[in-house]
Amino acid sequence: MHIQWYPGHMTKTRRMMEETISLVDIVIELVDARIPYSSKNPDLDDLAKNKHRIILLNKSDLADPAATEIWTQYFTEKGFRVIQMNALKGSGMADVTSIARDLMKEKIEKLRAKGRINVPIRSMIAGIPNVGKSTFINKYVGKTTAKTGDKPGVTRGKQWIKLKKDFELLDTPGILWPKFEDQQVGLKLAFTGAINDDILDAQTLATAFINHMMVVNPECIQKRYQISFDTIAEPYDVLCQIAEARGFKLKGGEPDLERASKILMDEFRGGKLGRITLELPEDITEMLAEKAEREKEKAQADKARKAEYKKRK
Repeated sequence: MHIQWYPGHMTKTRRMMEETISLVDIVIELVDARIPYSSKNPDLDDLAKNKHRIILLNKSDLADPAATEIWTQYFTEKGFRVIQMNALKGSGMADVTSIARDLMKEKIEKLRAKGRINVPIRSMIAGIPNVGKSTFINKYVGKTTAKTGDKPGVTRGKQWIKLKKDFELLDTPGILWPKFEDQQVGLKLAFTGAINDDILDAQTLATAFINHMMVVNPECIQKRYQISFDTIAEPYDVLCQIAEARGFKLKGGEPDLERASKILMDEFRGGKLGRITLELPEDITEMLAEKAEREKEKAQADKARKAEYKKRK
């Protein structure tokens, strides 16, 4: 299964971010607390070199709290300031301003010593599509200034938002990266709705999600739909059981797997399956180790092919 979704406007967004990154002191990135690694844009690490960084673990109310603590420590050890947040309810909002001011304290004091009285803190807010960025901004500012929606790709242009006399926020459209190095990353983004549902049919997505959950947290599906995995071997069979449990049938009595698939994904995204985190730092370490091994094998194979080619010449 190959997942890739990179609309044309995202190329324009990246270019715009490259052009404006020099105007800001701090880059604030929202990630989905259920998939903190998979929803963190690796391109930002290059774009935001030498900038202060704040990670907002948004939708933390939908994630496993113990796992969120592990991710908080993980990002903190990498030099980020981290805030656990529920943008919808506004929890964690006050910490953003206080941490931003703390990060800029030394620079502001130096500029004031040189005669600069009003020194604005300029921050860029970034994040992948559908991570809750517009909701955060609307709640943070206290009025509706950015469009919100339940589909990725709503915000299309940059806009400066003046919060207070000393605080300015640059909003940017949600942006992914051109190529997912690991298809598990693409799948997790699809599970949470960061990738447009139109690129992957509902049944394929649901069976992939069930396959993942059978390893990560099978109890949440068993409990929600009152089914047992004892006699079920395949994700497809689980999906059939979910359709049966909900009474979703087509003409002739066949299970309506399309409807069951959509309900399953909607209920996961809405938190009805429980507070679930789909990945932990240890999973990422394993994934990166496997990636390094693949790259090593590829390099060795390329070297062998070149040697064989020279030998034949």
